[in-house]
Amino acid sequence: MKFFVDTAELNEIEELYALGLVDGVTTNPSLILKSGQDLQTVMKAICALVPGPVSVEVKATNYVDIMKEALFLTGFAPNICIKLPMTLDGLKACKTLTDAGHQTNVTLCFSANQALLAAKAGATFVSPFIGRLDDLAIDGMTLIGEIRTIFDNYDFKTQILAASIRTVNHVKDAALIGADVATIPPKILKTLVTHPLTDKGLEIFNADWAKSGQKIL
Repeated sequence: MKFFVDTAELNEIEELYALGLVDGVTTNPSLILKSGQDLQTVMKAICALVPGPVSVEVKATNYVDIMKEALFLTGFAPNICIKLPMTLDGLKACKTLTDAGHQTNVTLCFSANQALLAAKAGATFVSPFIGRLDDLAIDGMTLIGEIRTIFDNYDFKTQILAASIRTVNHVKDAALIGADVATIPPKILKTLVTHPLTDKGLEIFNADWAKSGQKIL
């Protein structure tokens, strides 16, 4: 499974990319606001650092304005991926952009039918929001499984990008079900490495090594 990091903070992306854990980046208007930086400046910096897809979201909701914004945003870098709303206008723009060779990410997906439409429109990625469904006591992983089945039934090339990741179990479960990508907040991504038994084992080994009185160098 590919890991995208869900942030517009360049220092966080640099840290995780250096570890080999970042295949791409997703942003949204809220993350751009949090970064405190100009949209064009921060997106160009991220694209220069990470060679994989970097998602940036349009603000417009009607087709004509979506296309104007999208074509401006694709000028930032060749690895820009345009995030589009799950609406009829968004799907129309998805098809137009895909046909023109641009990467697309249809976002705010909450049903298998919506994901099917995104795939029919040729989306590079579709982003089902797991955490927001869980907030409504709806199992977000069920949706991932439904989309996986539909895409496999018809050999759709659209990649399932599990979004709104809230826990380490979200990552594990999405991987088990077969999501192609998980976009993960930096804190959650770094937490994947931790386990209390790993910490305990290191503590024991270090204590025993100290008792041995030996040095490696």
